[in-house]
Amino acid sequence: MNLKKILISPFVLLIRFYQVGISPFLPSACRYEPTCSQYTLEALQKHGLFKGGFLGAKRILSCNPWGGKGYDPVPEKGCKHKH
Repeated sequence: MNLKKILISPFVLLIRFYQVGISPFLPSACRYEPTCSQYTLEALQKHGLFKGGFLGAKRILSCNPWGGKGYDPVPEKGCKHKH
């Protein structure tokens, strides 16, 4: 197991717990596709703890009635994120 996977694994577990144990009992409220939790999970896996965590936090903070909505995939490595 490489260092990146070791660093993100606690956060991946927390997100998975939320997706399986909490989210199904809450009304669907995410304005984006993929959902904010799935986006954060993918961002961590693709970009690592710091950049992926930053992208995930930025996405979660913009998921509100005054923020954006619609399809917003995780950017590829090396791409600027327009969020």
